[in-house]
Amino acid sequence: MLTPPPGADARGAYLPELAGLVWPAPARPALRRGGRAGFAVVPSAARPRLLVPAGSRRAAAGAVRHSTEAQSAKARLRRAVLATAFRTGLGRLAFRDRLVVEPGGGAGGGALDAHLAAVLGRPALLSIHIGPARANRKPVVQLLDTAGVPIGYAKLGVDPLTRALVEAEAAALARLATLDLPGVQVAEALHHGVWGAHALLVQSALPVGLPRAAPGPAAEAERAAMVTVSRCAGVDHRPYAGSAHDRRLEAELAALGDRPEAARLRAVLAGVRRVDPVLGLGAWHGDWNGGNSAALADGRVLVWDWERFADDVPLGFDALHRRVQTAITRAGVEPRAAAARLIAAAPDDLAPFGQPGGVADLVAVLYLVELAARYLRDRQAEAGARLGHVDAWLLPAVEEHLAGRPGAGGVAK
Repeated sequence: MLTPPPGADARGAYLPELAGLVWPAPARPALRRGGRAGFAVVPSAARPRLLVPAGSRRAAAGAVRHSTEAQSAKARLRRAVLATAFRTGLGRLAFRDRLVVEPGGGAGGGALDAHLAAVLGRPALLSIHIGPARANRKPVVQLLDTAGVPIGYAKLGVDPLTRALVEAEAAALARLATLDLPGVQVAEALHHGVWGAHALLVQSALPVGLPRAAPGPAAEAERAAMVTVSRCAGVDHRPYAGSAHDRRLEAELAALGDRPEAARLRAVLAGVRRVDPVLGLGAWHGDWNGGNSAALADGRVLVWDWERFADDVPLGFDALHRRVQTAITRAGVEPRAAAARLIAAAPDDLAPFGQPGGVADLVAVLYLVELAARYLRDRQAEAGARLGHVDAWLLPAVEEHLAGRPGAGGVAK
């Protein structure tokens, strides 16, 4: 069995588990030094971030170029330099660690690459991005042709949470295919089924390599796309107490049992109910961030990773999610300060969505309660995700706001 190399970081420790999921017994994945076979481990087996096919320069370069959505000029430059290195052969020399898979049958009676080739009707080379620790981490396999052009992405649901997310994304893509989304491009589901014990979803590759919009027009296009998604399944304006979102959120908080964070979140929800604002309810992507969307120069906005898509939520949740995630993960804002600023800035963020006046702060509070319920339900803190500790940042921000909010009645801590 593959073992982590000496000095491995958290992702290096995860590499054997990932290899066992994608290449299960009797296949035999192993780490080697040098050679052209298998997968180059970038930057190293001790600190892996990406597996790229080592036997093809063009495929390796393409895998790097399309591996993640670089969100800064520095990240884009680094990715371009790395892709060039693999295209010229320097990457093969610079990154010597190899993951080599000895032949053998995989789950379901065949190897994953053979199964995916059958699904696609053509051979495909595999590349895998290795993300940070989180409860919903799962294998996401980029599929490329020999020229390094992406032809699709495959997701494996390997435990109860990730299987549910893969199934949810398959259902979301099927539903989105029936809805009118002007200006928004969504991937097509190419295959949905199982591979051994794992849920499998294969979807088309979006044209992320096309020219991008400049920063200003990109932000405007992205906000317009969020509004389009929010209205794609219809809009319902009604008092919040007793709404579909209120009932669902109440049930999710109840399912958390006697966790102290759940009791505090229930008190926050009760405070919003006391105000009982009239809100517009619609849909949201559920995890709109800089790594899940791209605004093109031709005006289209590409949006992917729809596993959290839902309707009957207050309009504007996507804009709030984008703001707080960007503040924390890109700007380095301390999480509690980011949550407080989110509530304060909510009137501006929600202006395009048509929410009634005077309710923006409560929409932001409800978004943060929704996010906290997700993190607790998924056990993100236990999986090592920093933001999973909602009692350290999110709860204090919403409780402090509601304590001074007329009509909310204060929130017991």
